[in-house]
Amino acid sequence: MSSLPPLCIRPVRRSDRAAWQPLWDGYNAFYGRAGETALPAAITEATWSRFFDPYEPVHALVAEAADGALLGLVHYLFHRSTTRIEPTCYLQDLFTAPDARGRGVGRALIEGVYVAVRDAGGRRVYWQTHTTNAAGRALYEQVARHEGFIIYGTEV
Repeated sequence: MSSLPPLCIRPVRRSDRAAWQPLWDGYNAFYGRAGETALPAAITEATWSRFFDPYEPVHALVAEAADGALLGLVHYLFHRSTTRIEPTCYLQDLFTAPDARGRGVGRALIEGVYVAVRDAGGRRVYWQTHTTNAAGRALYEQVARHEGFIIYGTEV
């Protein structure tokens, strides 16, 4: 595993849109949302705009290389919980550019979320992934613990 030069984990900026888009598209393609099953453009536009709306609980960090290239993204949101007073964080999307995988980008982005949660007065971060995401799960086993829950969902 070769490491990358130091990364800058920082909030996404409006000027990052062109570099963020391929990462977002790659993330969605990983989960089968590409081509005819791609997310509608309106969802991408709403997601992007939420990052810059101070009334939205949705946030984004990016991993920036020394040369300014974006190597990964993480999106997370805060919500209330019936079992905590402080905010809880759901880490919703995490993606590393294919050519930067295995070099600490995903870990750095997760750790960036941990810092943001602590700064917001929170203590809990959780996420879900597909059972087939072996590479992601190998990382997640190092930075968190599987809590044993099974996720159910439906469209209503």
